Amino acid sequence: MAKTNKHSSTVFICQQCGKESLKWLGRCPNCQEWNTFIETKVTTPTTSLSTSPVSPPQELSQVATDTQDRFPIPLAEFNRVLGGGVVTGSLTLIAGEPGIGKSTLLLQAAHLITQIRGNVVYISGEETLRQIKLRAERLSMKGDKLYLLTETNLEIILSQLEQLAPSLVVVDSIQTVYLPELDTTAGSVTQVRESTLRLMRWAKLSATPVFIAGHVTKDGAIAGPRVLEHIVDIVLYLEGEPFSAYRLLRCTKNRFGATNEVGVFEMRKEGLLEVADPSQALLSRRLIQAVGSVVVPTLEGSRPLLVEIQALTNSTSFGLPRRTANGVDFGRLLLTTAVLSRRVGLKLGNQDIIANVTGGLKIGEPAADLGLALAIASSYRDMVVDPGLVAVGEVGLSGELRAVSQLERRVSEAARLGFKCCLVPKVGAKVSGKGIELITASTLKEAIGVGLVKSSSQPASG
Repeated sequence: MAKTNKHSSTVFICQQCGKESLKWLGRCPNCQEWNTFIETKVTTPTTSLSTSPVSPPQELSQVATDTQDRFPIPLAEFNRVLGGGVVTGSLTLIAGEPGIGKSTLLLQAAHLITQIRGNVVYISGEETLRQIKLRAERLSMKGDKLYLLTETNLEIILSQLEQLAPSLVVVDSIQTVYLPELDTTAGSVTQVRESTLRLMRWAKLSATPVFIAGHVTKDGAIAGPRVLEHIVDIVLYLEGEPFSAYRLLRCTKNRFGATNEVGVFEMRKEGLLEVADPSQALLSRRLIQAVGSVVVPTLEGSRPLLVEIQALTNSTSFGLPRRTANGVDFGRLLLTTAVLSRRVGLKLGNQDIIANVTGGLKIGEPAADLGLALAIASSYRDMVVDPGLVAVGEVGLSGELRAVSQLERRVSEAARLGFKCCLVPKVGAKVSGKGIELITASTLKEAIGVGLVKSSSQPASG
C-alpha cells in the first residue's frame, strides 16, 4: 500500500491565467494583468508509490476500438463543430459571455440526446429547478429522461451520477462547482482546475461524455485559469453581438476532429435554431449599390461563408484621425489603410475610418484584405462596388495581391448565391469558375480600378 503524508504550503496564484509564484506580484508576468495574485494554501500529498503500476502498458496493436465511440446529436450545426458527433468519455467545454445562450444550447442538446441515448443529467449551480423548468417550457420540452440536479458540491454530484449512470452529463457552470477538501472558494483557480480534473477522470472511467459551461472575461479569455483549455478534449466558444440574433459556435480545440469549424444559430423565442444557409441569411438585408459595401467569401474551418464588409470614411474633427474596427482585426485595418495611402495614393491621413462586418461576425483571415480595401476606397471616392462582384485576396505591403487558400470553394459559394464575377489575385487564380467570371488583378491599385463603378442611383434594398 502507498503511504501518504500531507504537506501544506502557501503560494500566490494568478486568477486570470493560473500562474503560481512564491511571492506576491503586482503584475502577472504571464498574462500581464494587474492585481490578480491571490494568496492560496496548497495541500500536496507526498506519496511513496508502490512498484506495481496501476495501469500496465498495452501494445498498440492489441488495443480494442469500438465503432460506437461517437454518436450524433440531432443538431447538424452542433455535429459539424464537434467533428461528427459526441465522443464517449469526452470532456467538452462550451465558453461564452454571460447571457449569450450557453444554457439554452446545452439544455436543447441534453433534451435531444434523451430521445436517442436515454437518461441525461443536467447539473446547475446557478439556477433553481423552477427556473430551468420555465426555460424548458419556453423551448417546448417535456423533460422525459432529463434529470435536473441543483448542487455545487462535486463529491455529492459524482455520487449521484454513479447511481443514475446517465448517457450524458451537463455541468452549468464549472465556476460554481467546488471540492470541500480545498480551502479556496468556488470559482478560484484551484477549485476550477481540480474540479475539471475530477470530472475528466470520471468521464474517462465511466465512458460518459460531459459538457461543462464556462464564462469568459471581457478580454475573451475563460474566466479563471486558461489551464482548462489544456485539460478538456474539446473547446467551443459561443460568440455573437449582444444586439444580433445570430450566434456562432466556434471550435478552437478538438482532439477528435478538425478545429476552427463553425456552426451558425439564430436566437429566437423557441431557442437557438440552426441556420441552414448562413451566407444567404447574412446577406438578406444587404443594400444593393451601397457605397462602402463589399461582399467577401471567407472560410470558417471547412465552410465557405459570404459576409458583407462595410467601411465609412469621414474628415476627422480632431488632430489625430481615428480607426475603428468591428469584426475585423485592428492590425489588418491599419495595414490596409497604410497600403491605400502609400501605394494607391488615397489621402487618408485626415480621415476617420470605421470598418464593420455585418451580422456580428468576426473575420481574422488575411483573405478579407482586398474586400476591406475596396470598401474603404469605395467610401472615400463615393463610388459603389459592382453589386454582382465579390472580392477575395491578401494585400501585401508593396501593394501586391497574394493568393489565398481553397479559392475554388469560395468561388463556388459565390456562384451558388448568384454573384456574376469574383475579383481574385492573379497569382494562384487557376480555378474553373462555373457560372461566374473570374477577374484577376496583380496589385491593389489595379483591383480598385476594376472593382469601383460610378453610382447611378440611390441605394435600394435587396
